[in-house]
Amino acid sequence: MLKFVSALALGVAVSFGASSAIFAQDNPMVGGAPMSPEMNIIENAVNSADHTTLVAAVQAAGLVDTLQGPGPFTVFAPTNAAFGALPAGTVDTLLEPQNLEMLQKVLTAHVLAGDYSAADLVALVEANGGAVGLATVSGDTLGFQMIGGSLIVVDENRNAARVTIADVNQSNGVIHVVDSVLVPN
Repeated sequence: MLKFVSALALGVAVSFGASSAIFAQDNPMVGGAPMSPEMNIIENAVNSADHTTLVAAVQAAGLVDTLQGPGPFTVFAPTNAAFGALPAGTVDTLLEPQNLEMLQKVLTAHVLAGDYSAADLVALVEANGGAVGLATVSGDTLGFQMIGGSLIVVDENRNAARVTIADVNQSNGVIHVVDSVLVPN
């Protein structure tokens, strides 16, 4: 079983909020825009001012049709600030046409096949002794655990992201906003 506590002990700094703050009852506003459960992942994402980099990357990667498809998908959506925290030039490099496969891998490493609410993920964490790993669409693994009332997502490189807005329901799945970009192997 995957354990990710050591990743956090290795110096990954994550701020923790109250669990009530991340588990929403109704579809929350994201990036200053209402998110409609009748719209698909792409239709909602393009309305979020906090996700313009993600939308541009999805378009460049040719994944729009996939994420508009029936799914269901669970997307861990990094904010513009999360992309901005990457080393200088990383996003520009990923968007170059010769790096299409790498960009697709990075983006699909943020997607689970299926519709996983935050409560579903927490239940899996609890049922598996405090941490669980799930396969992404890219074939990589994301780890999940609850720390200090926050749902934490850890990639295979031990980068941790905190779910800052959970359960943004879509017609073809769910989006959870995260504060870091997850990097596949």
